[in-house]
Amino acid sequence: MDSNTLLFLIITLLVGGVGGAAVYSFFLNRKAGKSISSHEATVLIERIEKVFKVVMAEGYFTEIYNYENDKNIWNLINDRKKALIIAKAKVLVGYDFSKLKFHPVEGERRIIIDFFPKPEILSIDTDYKFYDIEQGWLNRFQSDDYTAILNEAKQTMNDKAMQSDLPRIAGNQVQLMIFQLAASMNWKIELQLSESNRIMLEEYASYRITEAEIDFLKTEKDK
Repeated sequence: MDSNTLLFLIITLLVGGVGGAAVYSFFLNRKAGKSISSHEATVLIERIEKVFKVVMAEGYFTEIYNYENDKNIWNLINDRKKALIIAKAKVLVGYDFSKLKFHPVEGERRIIIDFFPKPEILSIDTDYKFYDIEQGWLNRFQSDDYTAILNEAKQTMNDKAMQSDLPRIAGNQVQLMIFQLAASMNWKIELQLSESNRIMLEEYASYRITEAEIDFLKTEKDK
């Protein structure tokens, strides 16, 4: 067998082997129903900032959000799309101490607080699930619709959290922390706030009266 014949035989075997492997892989994947997906992510850090934010209260919320949208087509057909969204959120409320204004009294172990900031939501960790999605013939959900729904649901969750007792809990917690910390180091804290700032602080320091009736358990002696 000359060299040309041998080279042709080797090339034929290689091509046949590669082709056979490809055919075998195709049928194997088709039989197993295997799907191959590719993922690529790019993380960009825009900026890093130093902050002094302290969490003082943590709350968990569940929101059931009904979305409906009607589209009138030529005043003949009412095309509706709707969805039920259940949102769960973990809300952290606290203070940004960079907004706190104070000054020490020279020659004394005393600090005067001139301005006390409002409690604020430091983060909301949300989880959304869509149920009962119905779409019309022409009035169908688009990517912008889902974005708008999630933004509105998040804003509603934000409002409900600020209307709850979380800000009041945070207000009491932060004052207790500041005064106890100062006392542990033999310092005194005095509040010299403006009238509006004082009223705001009092609002966030007092709890609302709970509108609920409590049935106390009766013991055998009371019966």
